[in-house]
Amino acid sequence: MSTPEPIKWKNGSLYLLDQRKIPFEISYVKCVNYIDVAEAIEDMIVRGAPAIGIAAGYGVVLAAEGGICGVQSAIERLSKTRPTAVNLFWALKKMEEATASFLKATDCKYSSSESVEAKLKDYLLETANKIHQEEIQIENLIAFYGQRLLPERCNVLTHCNAGSLATGAVGTALGIIKMGKAMGKDVRVYCDETRPLLQGARLSAWELWMEGLDVTVICDNMAAFLMKKGGVDLVIVGADRIASNGDTANKIGTYNLALLCRHHGIPFYVAAPRSTIDMDLVDGEAIPIEERRPEEVRSFGGAKIFLDDISVWNPAFDITPNDMVSGIITEVGILEKPYKRSILEAASKSLCLEEIKKSEESIGKWRKGR
Repeated sequence: MSTPEPIKWKNGSLYLLDQRKIPFEISYVKCVNYIDVAEAIEDMIVRGAPAIGIAAGYGVVLAAEGGICGVQSAIERLSKTRPTAVNLFWALKKMEEATASFLKATDCKYSSSESVEAKLKDYLLETANKIHQEEIQIENLIAFYGQRLLPERCNVLTHCNAGSLATGAVGTALGIIKMGKAMGKDVRVYCDETRPLLQGARLSAWELWMEGLDVTVICDNMAAFLMKKGGVDLVIVGADRIASNGDTANKIGTYNLALLCRHHGIPFYVAAPRSTIDMDLVDGEAIPIEERRPEEVRSFGGAKIFLDDISVWNPAFDITPNDMVSGIITEVGILEKPYKRSILEAASKSLCLEEIKKSEESIGKWRKGR
């Protein structure tokens, strides 16, 4: 078995795997315009920073039928969906640049003819496809570099979902675990359930189980005891935005794990593509933190668990300070402290073609052998 594709472009429409229904139902939501895509992102039908960026790119393609005005409206609307995940804004910038390039090449800024709109859509679709395909390549490299950190036998703890479902490819944190398995390592995985939406229990555990890995779900408040008992060798998480100094925003509860790792002397790693790094932010204090609906906390499994009269605070992310991060695993290698320097150096590095080939071969052999 393998994880279903979370994002599909077919016959001029975007199909998104409905991650609200996993693991008990596999179904897709069809998006025919950018508003459908925006609502799918907001409603967590598609989630995970890289996957959100990919979906947004295709959302702009759908808007091209409305010409330049349609594209501009789509970019504005999509930019308001999830404020923390920087990959969203990175992808929208790519689509905006592609639109500007098209206008410059065709000199059709004020044209609204059907033929021009069709050409624009084709041009933007090529850009969106490129974003999608590059993500696959990037994540294979992250997995390839990251698996080097895994001992031959190890217990890994992860939080939320940073796998295929969140990225459109092999995954970041979970991709490393899968690659470790591909390299013949004996890897056991613990997944925090990740309240309030249970992305760890519902998504990560299911994804790893589908891929044939040894996985166990624990409640969020069990991690400390598990570490005390020697059950965790390292923690690997994804990221939604990383400041230029290495401060990292990830799903709420990640900071808890970093604190526990510091206390127990356990390595804590962040895995993310360079597109997740926001070079414009000096530190994590400037990262906008999304606050979501109180209803997500008030209910569990569809049943209310406390009174509506009681207030709720529901931040979707927290910030882990850079001094708690043992390394940042990217497509150009593992970044080390001081992060200001290593992040700056990583920004100008090119992908290694030889490593790309090795990573693709390793994942390919594993999938064929399963």
